[in-house]
Amino acid sequence: MENVNQTMVRTFILQGLSNAPELRLLYFLLFFLMYTATLFGNLLLIIVVRLNSRLQTPMYFFLSNLAFIDICFSTTIVPKILANTISHDQVISFLGCATQMYFHLALGATECLILAVMAYDRYIAVCKPLQYNAIVDKKLCLSMASGSWTVSFLNSVIHAVFTFQLPYCKSNHVNHFFCEMPPLFRLSCADTWFNEIAVYISGGLIALCSFLLTLLSYVHIISAILNIHCSKGRQKAFSTCSSHLVAVSLYYGTIMFMYFRPRSIYSPNRDKQDRVVTILYTVVTPMVNPIIYSVRNKDIKEAIRKEVNNEAQL
Repeated sequence: MENVNQTMVRTFILQGLSNAPELRLLYFLLFFLMYTATLFGNLLLIIVVRLNSRLQTPMYFFLSNLAFIDICFSTTIVPKILANTISHDQVISFLGCATQMYFHLALGATECLILAVMAYDRYIAVCKPLQYNAIVDKKLCLSMASGSWTVSFLNSVIHAVFTFQLPYCKSNHVNHFFCEMPPLFRLSCADTWFNEIAVYISGGLIALCSFLLTLLSYVHIISAILNIHCSKGRQKAFSTCSSHLVAVSLYYGTIMFMYFRPRSIYSPNRDKQDRVVTILYTVVTPMVNPIIYSVRNKDIKEAIRKEVNNEAQL
């Protein structure tokens, strides 16, 4: 009877970063600075691309999409982490938990697809430069971007519905900073086998397929670069892809570590590992993406310098 009475969970309690007051303040400042840097860096990237006519190309259109996703992705998670860090009230409502998980999954999947689309764009630019403008036109760009957003948000609906129809009778203490599927599965008194299979299937269809398409694009890109006889030409061709390659490696590495481990290897240390990995792809990656793309991109740096000079003259 006790378990039955506990199935009607209306709130969850999220795990804090630390119970030590001095560490809570340190974590709050650290996460606040990283979140501020995320907002500033990605907004600056979007504004620079929007204002500079030289950057009105497919590559920067997709880069603006990625920057907007990173802002939303981080905003879905970090403000709640900050609130829980400085407050003793770490409760999140059932609806709030479902909403947070829904947008987290949707935006994460959208980022996977946009990264794959960007890899395809670089493949056409390097391997078929003379046909680039004809192939990657405005219509195709809008179709690929809107398709990525639509598929991801529809996929997230399925997971959110299945996850929050589960009976939660073990506890309402989520051993995580935010509402994510693996920690929630461990709170359910029902068999979550179906939910876990759904995660693997959607992960295979979206994350893994996006990764394989990205990998295939780069196999062709690297092959084409190696066939360039001029070393300067090879360096220029590789420089257009290196930033994206770094961002892809960082994002997919953490996502696959988080979601593609079998249930059988669960251990108490896994929760700690999951929290560290979560911080990497929800807080660190959105912060460093604009840095990665700006530092290695002459057009972006020149555009930022131009805007700064214009503001200084005013």
